[in-house]
Amino acid sequence: MADREEPAPVEPERSKASLRHLAGANPAAKKVAGARRNPSVVGYDETTPRWLRSAAGWSWRLIVVVLAISLVFFATSRVLLLFMAVFVALVFTAVLRPVVNVMSRVMPRGLATPLAMILSFAVFAGLLTYVGFSVGGQWKDLGDQFNTGIGTILDTLAKSPLHLTVTALDVQNWLASGQQWVSQNSGAIASQAWASVGSVGEVFATFALATFFTVFFLLRGTEMWEWFLNQLPTRSRESWFLGGGAAWYTFSGYTRGTFIVAASDALLAMIILLILGVPLAAPLAVLVFIGAFIPLVGAPLAMVIAMVVALAANGFVNAVLVGAGIALIGQFEGHVLQPIVMGRQVSLHPVVIAVGVTAGTLVAGILGAVIAVPLIGVAWSVFSLLRRKDPPTDFAQLDEELETGEELMSEGDGEPA
Repeated sequence: MADREEPAPVEPERSKASLRHLAGANPAAKKVAGARRNPSVVGYDETTPRWLRSAAGWSWRLIVVVLAISLVFFATSRVLLLFMAVFVALVFTAVLRPVVNVMSRVMPRGLATPLAMILSFAVFAGLLTYVGFSVGGQWKDLGDQFNTGIGTILDTLAKSPLHLTVTALDVQNWLASGQQWVSQNSGAIASQAWASVGSVGEVFATFALATFFTVFFLLRGTEMWEWFLNQLPTRSRESWFLGGGAAWYTFSGYTRGTFIVAASDALLAMIILLILGVPLAAPLAVLVFIGAFIPLVGAPLAMVIAMVVALAANGFVNAVLVGAGIALIGQFEGHVLQPIVMGRQVSLHPVVIAVGVTAGTLVAGILGAVIAVPLIGVAWSVFSLLRRKDPPTDFAQLDEELETGEELMSEGDGEPA
């Protein structure tokens, strides 16, 4: 009897998940991989829980994102002067671009750009000159009023229930201690002075570079952006174009809006200070203008300084009126000016602004506090434009369904068997 050929062993069925890594491979590749001869060796590990695989996938992606952000921060810290020059140039461009666009209707853009920059610098220099003369003209009177105000404060503390007394001898001892500390730390103070000189040089270099960049951004900003887009792959140009447009719309809107709001706050503050008879109204108004560029902390700090000057010059009641007036200006800014001027260009929750300013301050000091909010606004606008947003969920309906299910379960448990 002829030997029968034994049938080949039947390959066990594998799940689709176990062969997922071989999808699209040709038969030779699958044979090399061992999917036919020894399927127990190759396959998809189904012993790992799905939630753990998902958590691991999200974890390594988050690690990559954190490393990328850390690399960006490290690279920025190495070229901080250049980064600040570009940032200031973008601020100048956002403020001056509408002016240049209007002036270019009646003259060549090459002439409108330097003329707009010269006029803006002239206005800024004029404000500084006015502030300087105001301080110089009232400094002596303010010093005398400040000494009188300090004496009044000390008398009030002595007559209060706390009975805090500060005599002239105490003040002299404090001055002597201060002089002794200065003499003991003269070397450190001198080194700090030299460091400050270097910092002043860096500030001038930053503004010189920013002015140079601003000229080209105003003249050929659109052409430079289009040139950059054309260097990218064709499939990526649309996303970059849309994202860049959203970023510039948000940044320019925030910059111009903050400038207009700050100027309005300064004008209203100067009017209130002049009505209340507070000295140095113009310098204090300039301080309010500068403080408006630092979210959350700038305006309160300017208010405290104005109140101290009013307290020293005109007394406690006048200081309270100054604080109330500047607080009303803050409310008018938050509820009227910002919604009208900025609109929907920068729509960030106050909690996000607080977290951003705090994080920026911890990372880069006052510089981080200034640039944190516009950077967060730009990042959010780009993300909102390019993301694929799922339809919103009606959580109230889910709560109702959950309550209905719990009621049915409780009724089922209560029925007799």
